[in-house]
Amino acid sequence: MSYSPLIRQLIDALRILPGVGQKSAQRMAMQMLERDRSGGLRLSSALQAAMDGVGHCKNCRTLTENELCPQCADPDRDDTLLCVVESPMDVFAVDQTGFRGRYFVLKGHLSPLDGLGPEAIGIPELLERIESGAFTEVIVATNPTVEGEATSHYIAQILAPRGITISRIAHGVPLGGELDLVDNGTLTHAFAGRKPIAL
Repeated sequence: MSYSPLIRQLIDALRILPGVGQKSAQRMAMQMLERDRSGGLRLSSALQAAMDGVGHCKNCRTLTENELCPQCADPDRDDTLLCVVESPMDVFAVDQTGFRGRYFVLKGHLSPLDGLGPEAIGIPELLERIESGAFTEVIVATNPTVEGEATSHYIAQILAPRGITISRIAHGVPLGGELDLVDNGTLTHAFAGRKPIAL
């Protein structure tokens, strides 16, 4: 089927979303055009407002429409703990665990093949943040991928001379998981990161 230029433009625009292929984009476009034009206009308005108004927090670099994000503006957080994550989505995930320290958001992870070196992901800004703070522990919460592990190792190396405790979030067997269903790499990490049982 051949769509008119405006419909084709809408379908192509919807395809930039993660996990949205051609068929899904067509269904979304048709839903808005045929059944929910007010919803489509609301989506358009919210999208325009977010694109125009959302920037990055001046301290931690997460997404916010203010100079400081809610986490950085909160005076009751622990100023001695800094959690380093790869993306703004990770801030929200970690915050839901009850973590009450501060954050720093990298722009991804080290990936020389993609041209992402220390400067590209914000390592100089991370060092500035640490120098200007009173942090006694930096928790590296990069993803448990090859690139995430390399990034974690690099950060630990450059922070080692500063006398700050550098920790890595534990990863391994998921709560409620069964050992026979866990992959070898995850199980290996779980054994390497084992700790005594608190009594």
